[in-house]
Amino acid sequence: MKRHTLVIATKNGGKSAEIKELLKGFPVDIKDLNDFGPIPEVVEDGATFDDNSYKKASFTAKVLGLPALADDSGLEVEALGGVPGVHSARYAGPKATDPENNVKLLDALSGIQDRKARFCCVLSLAVPAGPALTYESFCEGVILDAPRGNGGFGYDPLFYYPPAGKTFAEMSIEEKSAVSHRGRAFADLKREFSKVLIWLDHRFEEEEMRRGAHEICQGH
Repeated sequence: MKRHTLVIATKNGGKSAEIKELLKGFPVDIKDLNDFGPIPEVVEDGATFDDNSYKKASFTAKVLGLPALADDSGLEVEALGGVPGVHSARYAGPKATDPENNVKLLDALSGIQDRKARFCCVLSLAVPAGPALTYESFCEGVILDAPRGNGGFGYDPLFYYPPAGKTFAEMSIEEKSAVSHRGRAFADLKREFSKVLIWLDHRFEEEEMRRGAHEICQGH
């Protein structure tokens, strides 16, 4: 089986480190966008997490000629019709900070009793020719009236996970990864990664055959 290079479509070194640890032992070399020269940024203007995740993975794979993995995730609040959704990171504005987003969410939920919410994550693993594998997972919880905990990021201080009796921000990284939307999606990917490697082999064999056939046609 060919040893593949897998590009994580992010410049976040922490995220790359987590994925390297997750896929340790598999015949794959993990790189991220910091390992390459400047490439254009993807505009995340999709209507769904799936749209944005695939767009980032496919664009990166085509530009670099390597399989690429991207994720898109966010918070959906039931009483707000799924808001902030795909706009989670910029809910309070294009350059909003986590505390600013949290304040806006609390304001939007002021006086509302139904605080049910879920975190969503979609992973896309794309190859340069276009096809992609998708993994989707969720984590159900409740939005509190005030932040609790100093860990995590984003909406973690407000997202209370009833089975643990803690917010995500009160959990250790290990606790959070075991139950979170992103942790579950990556766990699904890891369970199937041997099959994923076979899929990658087939996709690249097809691409080499297409290139070979094209060169033969050009020769005539």
